Amino acid sequence: MTDAAMNEDSLDNAKSMSLIVTKGTLDWGYPPFILATTAAAMGLNVSMFFTFYGLNLLQKKLDLGITTLGNPGMKMPMMGMHMGMPNMLGMIPGADGVATGMMKKLISKKGVASIEDLREAAVDSDVTMIACQMTMDLFEYKLDDLIEGPELGGAATYIETALKSDINLFI
Repeated sequence: MTDAAMNEDSLDNAKSMSLIVTKGTLDWGYPPFILATTAAAMGLNVSMFFTFYGLNLLQKKLDLGITTLGNPGMKMPMMGMHMGMPNMLGMIPGADGVATGMMKKLISKKGVASIEDLREAAVDSDVTMIACQMTMDLFEYKLDDLIEGPELGGAATYIETALKSDINLFI
C-alpha cells in the first residue's frame, strides 16, 4: 500500500467530533475552541457549527464580554478566596465592563491563550468551521464580516456532519 493510500485510509477511519457553538461571550468562547483544537491535535476530524450568538466568535474583530447577570456560578479569585459575583451586580450600569475587565486581566495574568489565538490554532489544525446561513441572514451579517475560511451551511449541513461523527457536543 502506498503512503498516500495509507494516509487516505487513516483519514477515512479517523474519529470525528462535531460541535454546535451557540454562545458568543468571552467565557463561553473558550470551551468550543479548546475542545476543538485538543481533539484536532489528537487526530480527530473536527467540525464546528456556529449559530446564533456563537457566530460572534467568527467575527474579524472580537469584542467579547461577560456578564454576572444570570451567571450565579461565576466566582473570581479575589483577596485570597473565590468570591461569587452577585447576580444583581449585572443590573448596575458598567458592571459588565468591570466583570469583563477582571476576566481579561485574569486570563492575561495566568497566561491563557486568547480566543483569537485559539481560533487561529483551530484554523491551522484544519478544523472545519461552518457559519449558519440562517443566522447570517437573521442578523444581517455578510461573509466579509467573518474571518477567512468558514463555510456557509444550515441545519441540514450540521445534521449530515453529526450523523457521521463519533462525538457531538452542544456548547
